[in-house]
Amino acid sequence: MSERQLSTVDEAAPRRAGAFFDMDNTLLSASSGRLYLRYLREIGYVSWHKWVYISAQTLGYFLGLTDFPRLMSRLMQHTVGTGADEAWRLSRDWFDTMLRHYIAPGAAERIDWHRERGHHVAIVSAATQFAVQPVAQAFGLHKAYLATQLEIVDGRFTGRIIEPACYGAGKVLLAGEYAQAHGLDLGECYFYSDSHHDLPLLEAVGHPVAVNPNTRLRRAAERRRWPVMYFY
Repeated sequence: MSERQLSTVDEAAPRRAGAFFDMDNTLLSASSGRLYLRYLREIGYVSWHKWVYISAQTLGYFLGLTDFPRLMSRLMQHTVGTGADEAWRLSRDWFDTMLRHYIAPGAAERIDWHRERGHHVAIVSAATQFAVQPVAQAFGLHKAYLATQLEIVDGRFTGRIIEPACYGAGKVLLAGEYAQAHGLDLGECYFYSDSHHDLPLLEAVGHPVAVNPNTRLRRAAERRRWPVMYFY
């Protein structure tokens, strides 16, 4: 769903609790970006020339020269040149063939725990809509997700993203807008993430939870006495 296409609620109505979940290495036991590139290579979709470009762009990400949303925007433009319809077809095939096998064992259990308490559950991920939507559907969340939206004009990728990207400060902004639109109180919301890149949103909610944390997040969680969980 587009981050700007949000429902509205009665401002006077009492706000309720929600649970936001990061996707990569949280709901999934791996990075969707890496899995997608592996899938494209396995099915012979990526030429050697494109693979060299992908490798260079990925190296730039690891060196801190670009962020994850912009990396994925460039890669989607170069690997799925025929446009959005082809990207959605690949997305469905990729999920059925590979991605569903990386759903973290503990993720569904924790989502059910929140549902039993009447909490609104949504995915908030820096990944693109092509990765997040099939995962949201697998958990029965339908359109309850936020993702980095790739700009599509006349069915084709422009190579740009719809700002703000769902990453860092942008993730906080979009989650705040989503909470407002769905009658959620961020102070009563949970957020589950594996990465220190999500510290801004973890600090913005009332119930931050480190899940399968990387080293920097684990240290931050220890300092702040946040709970730590493992979904796989």
